[in-house]
Amino acid sequence: VQPPEKPLQAEEWNKLREDFQLPEVFEEVMLNSMIRCNSPIDVAKSLLTHLAKHNGDIAYKVLVKYLTLCVQQGQVSEILDVYDIMKARFKILESGAYNLLIKGLSNSDQWRMALTLLEEVKTSMIPSRTCYESCIKAASRHQEMKLAFELYNEMLAKDVVPTLDVLQSFFDFSRGMKGAELQKELFGILLYLRENQLYPHKTFMRSIKLWFESIPGGNWRGHLTNIKDSGQCPVCNHQLEDSNLTDEEYRNLSERIIKDVIHGTDTFRKTSPKEFEAFQTFVEDRLPFDIVIDGLNVSHIKSRKMQCENLFDAVNCLAKENARLLVLGRKHMLMNSSNWKREIMKEMQNKADFFFAENISEDDAFLLYATLRSGKHCRFVTRDFLRDHKACLSDTLTRHLFRKWQRGHQIVKSKKLCFSSVFSQQPAFRYDCVVQTTGDTWHIPYKNVFEEKYSYQVPRKWLCIQQK
Repeated sequence: VQPPEKPLQAEEWNKLREDFQLPEVFEEVMLNSMIRCNSPIDVAKSLLTHLAKHNGDIAYKVLVKYLTLCVQQGQVSEILDVYDIMKARFKILESGAYNLLIKGLSNSDQWRMALTLLEEVKTSMIPSRTCYESCIKAASRHQEMKLAFELYNEMLAKDVVPTLDVLQSFFDFSRGMKGAELQKELFGILLYLRENQLYPHKTFMRSIKLWFESIPGGNWRGHLTNIKDSGQCPVCNHQLEDSNLTDEEYRNLSERIIKDVIHGTDTFRKTSPKEFEAFQTFVEDRLPFDIVIDGLNVSHIKSRKMQCENLFDAVNCLAKENARLLVLGRKHMLMNSSNWKREIMKEMQNKADFFFAENISEDDAFLLYATLRSGKHCRFVTRDFLRDHKACLSDTLTRHLFRKWQRGHQIVKSKKLCFSSVFSQQPAFRYDCVVQTTGDTWHIPYKNVFEEKYSYQVPRKWLCIQQK
């Protein structure tokens, strides 16, 4: 539907509605089209006036679409009018309407009204990320950093995950501002990146650098660099944290994972206790392994190749250094099929130990158990993030150790490269690839491109910031 260019009279709207194939959704389709074309607000308003006269009221869905157009155009007085209408007609608004109202008002001089609405949302639900972030940005824009940080900390306390975009905005809006409390909060954001193994992208990294360099009397200087293989920073000569866990850390982590994750509530959801016991016996009889491979996961690496060929490439490559391999497979791999050729499977079994689980089993618990029981040297191959298991670990320290262990032990194969080139030259880094500080230095790994989601592929580029 092409929206009209100017407001229409009632009969003109009626005529358009009658000519439309599905008259009952005419208003919604028309408003969607107006949003897409960014039609003048008075055209949309004439449709709503016609509806109100014709039906006596306007449906909730239609009001929300009109509100979307108002927010898109920053029509503050209209946004407030729609809010009044909605509040008078509907006892409770859903989160979509609140998102729009708060977003629209927070970008205007009525931004404090957005904070009032945020309080209203809290009475019936946990506010969405959009609601929080719109208010945080509004407060930051008006230099009310204390308020912005209160909202940010409240958001974290409610397990609402912030976007990198809002984290970057804190550094942008705090540039040149004084205050020990403000500095402490911004350092807190950097530690949040460390804790969650998040890597800022290039523009976010630049915002961090500029903020440090703008701190009045701070004498901070930032340089972009690549860390040496030894873990030494070429700029400040500081040695980065070792990626290896101490023996005690490793023992604590193993015990916690085996207790919380493997014997916790989630392991046997997709595998039977009997099968897992059989697996434990199998592993204990053959310990230690050097590399544990998630066979099914690795078999999907190149979609154009047969699954058993993908796995065969990996096994061949990893077996080169006389490594002892354990491949976690599934029983269906033993059935001769187009993807699983018997002779290739046989050849692989000469080079590696294989454990074939039931077809419905969850591999992660098997993978973690075999790797951890083999000792500190053992690494594992999968493209999974193992996020669920991090969530099962109840305390922050263990979660941090788990991520650190994962960074140092997970061999990741990128789709772009052939097996031999990656697996043979993928030693885990000797230094830990996370944000780190000594007080007068900060080292921040960053990515070239924006990635909102968690990533286990660690960046090679670093920002070194030191206080002179």
